[in-house]
Amino acid sequence: MADSQPPTLRARDSMPDVAPEPRGSRPPESRSARPSESRSSRPPPSRQDRASGPPPSRQERASRVPRPPVGASPGTLHILSEERPPIVLIDYGAEGVTERTLDHVDEVRHYLRDESPGVTWIDVRGIGHEPTFRRIGEIFKLHPLALEDVVNVPQRPKSDMYEGHQLLIARMVHLDKNGDVETEQLGIVFGKGFVLTVQEEPDHDVLDCVRERIRQGRGTIRARGADYLAYALLDAVVDAFFPTLELIGERIEDIELDALAARRTVSKSIHDVKRDLLTIRRSIWPQRDLLNSLLRGDCPLIEKETLPYIRDTYDHAVQVMDMVETFRETASGLMDLYLSGVSNRMNEIMKVLTILSTVFLPITFIAGVYGMNFDTEASPLNMPELKWRYGYPLTLLIMLLSVSGLLFYYWRKGWLGRDAHFGSGKPTKRE
Repeated sequence: MADSQPPTLRARDSMPDVAPEPRGSRPPESRSARPSESRSSRPPPSRQDRASGPPPSRQERASRVPRPPVGASPGTLHILSEERPPIVLIDYGAEGVTERTLDHVDEVRHYLRDESPGVTWIDVRGIGHEPTFRRIGEIFKLHPLALEDVVNVPQRPKSDMYEGHQLLIARMVHLDKNGDVETEQLGIVFGKGFVLTVQEEPDHDVLDCVRERIRQGRGTIRARGADYLAYALLDAVVDAFFPTLELIGERIEDIELDALAARRTVSKSIHDVKRDLLTIRRSIWPQRDLLNSLLRGDCPLIEKETLPYIRDTYDHAVQVMDMVETFRETASGLMDLYLSGVSNRMNEIMKVLTILSTVFLPITFIAGVYGMNFDTEASPLNMPELKWRYGYPLTLLIMLLSVSGLLFYYWRKGWLGRDAHFGSGKPTKRE
């Protein structure tokens, strides 16, 4: 996607929550004096360093989701963890970038007072420590309902407009180490000159591509406003669905081969794939509605130059939905394919048993006849062949000939071999 629009200017001193301070209180960094590459007083923590042990399972994550009490007043925050989440700040403009991890959320106030054009992106990685989020709400003048939707997860993807800022709720998807689809809420609040993101989990996200674009200055993202950064985040979230769906498509192809072989574990694999596709569908369907609401142009914080890019992201969301529906139909057909394979396998087993039964039928008949205990002395008609010199070898020869004759007959009819079938004769060759 090519970025070709001019930079968006804005006044940092329009923030209603911050009283003006002397310029002497400003940190020594000056955006005009910063180099194009990132500088950080303390580098942000690595996600690999924060990840300790195996990732939680789907059941474990579902059991620890905080739920506000029934009948709680609007705007109630329900945060169980007391651990302070990492807060990473990326402050950028056309001249340079500053990236650092904040020790306290109040440090962001200095960047919000900066009068030079640019955007301040505050990335809160994880939900914990209620006083921190209370302070975030005070600094950015967030509506209580907006702060509640960001903190109390999970929420349905949506877009809400408030005075001075707009709230976007999106869901990111990824595959865990077990190959299961996991979703994570991403709350985006943007206003004049700032973007606030709150991630549900601190260990992973899909926003590294946006960070690299800002650090390296690719495109015109550093010359655009906060609305363009909000679009870039949504675009990264939607595009992350494609590699996940590609891996699921490979799984479906493998399951299709197993279904043809009628393997016993296929039914569980089909169930897991259908469950993952349902999870993705629940995430992407409302996000399409979110993007559609942004395209209406009702938000004064989104410039008209950004709408074509949002429309492109909307097209990507529609493509994801088409892939999901296609894979769901394919997964549903896999169960019929598996049952057909099981039926064919059972027919093969029954064919073998039937052939064995018919082969041993004449042998059983002969053995049964000569197994009758008749007194040969009482009558010359009572099995006189029992006294023949070669009676026993002749009987074995007859049994062998009967078996050989039946097997040859079955082979001529096409009932034996890999291409065996029960028909009127050998299968005809195609012209």
